[in-house]
Amino acid sequence: MPSFDFNGKTIETDDEGYLQNLDDWNKDIAEYLAKTEGVPLTEKHWKLIDWIRNYFAQFQVAPAIKSLTKEVGKLENIEDKKVANKFLYELFPEGPAKQLAKIAGLPKPTGCV
Repeated sequence: MPSFDFNGKTIETDDEGYLQNLDDWNKDIAEYLAKTEGVPLTEKHWKLIDWIRNYFAQFQVAPAIKSLTKEVGKLENIEDKKVANKFLYELFPEGPAKQLAKIAGLPKPTGCV
């Protein structure tokens, strides 16, 4: 099983870099994971990280891209779904659902390849 050392602690991940223990996550780990993904975190990223972590706490599953697009529309006041989707891909270019879940310390969303 892959892992990385962070501040003297071994953090276990799966083969794709998703945290095995959700309790290992904190904002410093998020910054580290974002760097490995090539994503510089801004306030807009953090809004979505907070939202997805709350979503997961409530439903025990990471949201699909449709839910993300809908939420980004609300958070950023974007009515057009295509514009909201484009915005998400600007924040998380390698796939918003996957990258956001990984950086937020959540399991890989179901349905993501």
